[in-house]
Amino acid sequence: MPYRVQLEKFEGPLDLLLFLIKKNEVDIYDIPIADITQKYLAYLEIIEFLDLENAGEFVLMAATLIRIKVQMLLPKPEVDEEEVGDPRAELVQRLLEYQRFKEVAEQLDDLEQTQSSFYQKLNYEFDPAAISSEAQAEGREVTLYDLMAVFVDVLKRVPPITQHTVERIPVTIEEQSAFILNYLDKRESAPLTDLMTQIKERIILIVTFVALLELVKNKRLQLTQNQPFSEIWIRKT
Repeated sequence: MPYRVQLEKFEGPLDLLLFLIKKNEVDIYDIPIADITQKYLAYLEIIEFLDLENAGEFVLMAATLIRIKVQMLLPKPEVDEEEVGDPRAELVQRLLEYQRFKEVAEQLDDLEQTQSSFYQKLNYEFDPAAISSEAQAEGREVTLYDLMAVFVDVLKRVPPITQHTVERIPVTIEEQSAFILNYLDKRESAPLTDLMTQIKERIILIVTFVALLELVKNKRLQLTQNQPFSEIWIRKT
């Protein structure tokens, strides 16, 4: 498949787990393994299709989650519960440690951004008319997982495939990139969900998602989100 995607700041499987835990408002010390594993596998399907360089790490994490799930389903021996231990304990410890490092890294990044603002160089003309919509409101950085969350929700609305037939993909990334840009020609900004729900075929939806990633990577699209897990807005740069 000619749809390999390379992203400069692509997070790993622990980031995805933390994202799912926060999105589903789960207690990190009491992770519902069956539910989180099911949601993780839905994202893994997309990651494998995109052929990301470190997709193997995500597959390994999926295997770890399934192993933990199996251990929790097996009957426990008749010994003290403390001696048996929680199969999730090691994973929780990894998540907590990773989360601490991630928070420190974000604090250092904020300090860097604050310092760089003292010597900001402007190389463009300011246009007040261009800043007039909710999509232009200053918000949090949109991650790959934020995009995937929208994509997974839209995929659920597409009728499931009951039989598999090998056929040529009817569209290209270039064609779907043009489709996205033409869609935004008619409006200053739009919710990402509105764009994705224009497409009814699963394979075309996947190619459109890849095209969206390419446009963002090439800085032809801007994505904004006012708060975590809220609507993602897209606009042309």
